[in-house]
Amino acid sequence: MEYIRFSLLFALVHTGAYLVAGLLAYRISHDLYQGDNRLLDFLKNMADKSENARVARWSLPLQLLRGLLLSIVLYPILGMLGDLPFGLRFVFLASLMFIYTDFASAIPFPHNIEGFIYMKDRYLKKNAFWKLQFEMIIFSLIFGLVSGWILF
Repeated sequence: MEYIRFSLLFALVHTGAYLVAGLLAYRISHDLYQGDNRLLDFLKNMADKSENARVARWSLPLQLLRGLLLSIVLYPILGMLGDLPFGLRFVFLASLMFIYTDFASAIPFPHNIEGFIYMKDRYLKKNAFWKLQFEMIIFSLIFGLVSGWILF
């Protein structure tokens, strides 16, 4: 029961942090995601109503699923995490999200290590790097704070 509760809360915290960070970041980065000349032209065009509707329809359920999957990996160290003081839990969980799910991810994107290695130069524009980093830093901080406080 402890694992189920942890996973459900983890998924909710993950999804909430993801949505808040995404909404905040979209205000400064919408040019990356919409229009025919958007930098991230390999992603759905958020200016296209049908593509935007598909993203809106699938985002919540799939982020919840993603949160559930991410939570399972932490099962072996739940006891240890619970014994840590809040500050260390925050640092660990925020760093885990930032490093593992983003900066050191195996999927190339304009703001991570794999992207720097494998993406074409047109995708590696400096403003895209910082706009995308803003979103992930905000996500990681929100996730680390809320999960470090609520989950343990």
